[in-house]
Amino acid sequence: MTTTRPPGALTQGSRTAGGVGESTLRPDGLLKVTGEFAYSSDMWHEDMLWGHTLRSPLAHAAIRSVDISRALAVPGVRAVLTHEDLPTAVTTYGLEMKDTPVLATGKVRHHGEPVALVAADHPETARRAAERIRVDYEELPLVTDEASATAPGAPLVHEARADHHSGHVPHPNILHRQPIVRGDAARAARRAEVTVRGSYVFGMQDQAFLGPESGLAIPAEDGGVELHVATQWLHSDLAQIAPVLGLPEDKVRMTLAGVGGAFGGREDLSMQIHACLLALRTGRPVKMVYNRFESFFGHVHRHPARLTYEHGATRDGRLTHVRCRIVLDGGAYASSSPAVVGNAASLAVGPYAVDDVDVEALALYTNNPPCGAMRGFGAVQACFAYEAQMDKLAARLGLDPVEFRRRNAMEQGTLMPTGQPVDSPAPVAELLRRVKARPLPPERQWETAGGAPDLRALPGGLSNTTHGEGVVRGVGYAVGIKNVGFSEGFDDYSTARVSLQNAGGVPVATVYTAMAEVGQGGITVHAQIARTELGVAQVTVRPADTRIGSAGGTSASRQTYVTGGAVKHACETVRERVLERGRRLFGARHPAWAEDGLLLEGGRVVTGGGEALADLTELLGDETVEAEVEWRHRPTEPFDRVTGQGNGHVQYSFAAHRAVVEVDTELGLVKVVELACAQDVGKALNPLSVAGQIQGGTTQGLGMAIMEEILVDPVTAKVRNPSFTDYLIPTILDTPAIPVDVLELADSHAPYGLRGVGEAPTLSSTPAVLAAIRDATGLELNRVPVRPEHLTGG
Repeated sequence: MTTTRPPGALTQGSRTAGGVGESTLRPDGLLKVTGEFAYSSDMWHEDMLWGHTLRSPLAHAAIRSVDISRALAVPGVRAVLTHEDLPTAVTTYGLEMKDTPVLATGKVRHHGEPVALVAADHPETARRAAERIRVDYEELPLVTDEASATAPGAPLVHEARADHHSGHVPHPNILHRQPIVRGDAARAARRAEVTVRGSYVFGMQDQAFLGPESGLAIPAEDGGVELHVATQWLHSDLAQIAPVLGLPEDKVRMTLAGVGGAFGGREDLSMQIHACLLALRTGRPVKMVYNRFESFFGHVHRHPARLTYEHGATRDGRLTHVRCRIVLDGGAYASSSPAVVGNAASLAVGPYAVDDVDVEALALYTNNPPCGAMRGFGAVQACFAYEAQMDKLAARLGLDPVEFRRRNAMEQGTLMPTGQPVDSPAPVAELLRRVKARPLPPERQWETAGGAPDLRALPGGLSNTTHGEGVVRGVGYAVGIKNVGFSEGFDDYSTARVSLQNAGGVPVATVYTAMAEVGQGGITVHAQIARTELGVAQVTVRPADTRIGSAGGTSASRQTYVTGGAVKHACETVRERVLERGRRLFGARHPAWAEDGLLLEGGRVVTGGGEALADLTELLGDETVEAEVEWRHRPTEPFDRVTGQGNGHVQYSFAAHRAVVEVDTELGLVKVVELACAQDVGKALNPLSVAGQIQGGTTQGLGMAIMEEILVDPVTAKVRNPSFTDYLIPTILDTPAIPVDVLELADSHAPYGLRGVGEAPTLSSTPAVLAAIRDATGLELNRVPVRPEHLTGG
């Protein structure tokens, strides 16, 4: 296995149909839209049992006792497990900090924490048996916000911390803290001619994937277990599961099942260990599927945040300094909060050139629901606040908000607040120019030739709350910056195996990685890369499992960059081996075999001028040419704990939005008419998929702006709305036209010059919608999501 990055000279530009740069159709697309795709919740096995989880009804309580006798007496129940039944001394897990109990031990720290497991012949039997378990709780004082977390004598969410962050935080209930200090913000503040300050609140958002957490665990004859599961990172799961089970990793065999969306919510474990424990205890396959209610407790959410900002500028509209403090609520367990803090801190200023910066970002331990990864990963919360500040400052200066942003936009060569130079194109000003230059949608679109209004185009829609009375239009702009890939010194790599052989007289490439396809289209891109680099039409992408090395997580907009890079490098290695074989077999036939620059195209070996030297079918014969590689991007480094300086990120992506809204000012209802986006993607490997990613990310940002929020009771810390009845997400009627303008300014450090695409549009869509609502109403609106009462004064 090789571990080096490929030299650029090894890249070929095959014109084989279906290659890089084409909008090839997804192989799973038709199955999904016709309902024939097998998701993890569809899996079935002969003699299968059903697992169910008993969860805590309280947010913070000591467990005095657990009585499972009545559950065991239910006919059809095969096993009931508590923490006392765990097979090893390893009873916790976690992505970075192993602080999450497999099953609650001694106490529960949040509403919905798993306490016991049941396996039964029927899912309803398992559910009824779980209800018969008697748990004696003693309620404990709650920690719900920064004040209660850091007050003198505050209860400690984790009493005996010994993790690597505990030594540099000012209080045990502060999970992680990251300052970013560059220049002298205090001195620059004295030079500022105009200063604006703002305090902002960002609600808790759910990933709201449609496929619930689910999996099937099958005990193996060798004492191990096979787990088929919907996840974002097979090998990360494996590293957390195996120690709890007391098994070596090679006896926990994991296969990716069909994933119905993720958006960060499947980075952490949910039912994986539980299903395996039940399967190993009973000796029978065990399936677990969460219902929607349980799903809200079964995964982490986006961190709610409180942010305070101060921006200063000169009279001619040049930023002098930024000072800010970002407080993220991490909930009861760490999940990926430390990395989210690093992102929020390092990206807190936005895509602007500012020399003097003073940032503090931190995450709290509380008894609220655990929070972790969600699309945008810390940069979303910051973007909402800094873009509100930019609008506020532009208004104070009497400048157009787009012109003010363009005046301060970073560009290639700008230093980030961390001191890291932006060493690839940063077309912030151009993205803003493009969204502003678009024609505005027509006014009063609800008016029709027949006289009756089209209610779908009005705030309130088919509820028929208005025919245009009290409706005011607003237009707003925003732009954001997001890192791509794992950061802060993490060893971010991916493994790929590619083979080329004859199958039925046709050369066929096979691509094998452990990448989790969660809907992003990675399997489509891998086939495109293989067609481009190997010049063959037929490509098979094998299902992902842990028999091959890690592909890293499907997160951080990294898979096309990193696993795509690994596939590309493996293909290039195969191609060189094929050409070496050709030189050995046929070199004497034609002098061109000795030349550099030979290509594989259309199933043949050709010269740079297009002359065919051999068919791959003849060249390969009965041989299979194969290569397995590990591929890494450029290394990053941790941020300094005191100053935050360091080259912490490998790449940055940028997107800008213009929102057009109609607001019913009497009822506080909002209709988003258009949400245009311009984004630099470096290279669109599949333009149709790129547009879909941008539109999807934009829609999630729209949801955060005006409807999506997990409501946690401030007194009990219980979730109030764990259902799609009460937690609202945009439907097709809520989703506006989303025109997309794609720039392709190559990053020379990345495969094909590409940039990660999926997260950046989630950042700027939310503040653009808020800016448009402010434009329509004149209200300050420092909180998301915006509710009707915020617009009507109710």
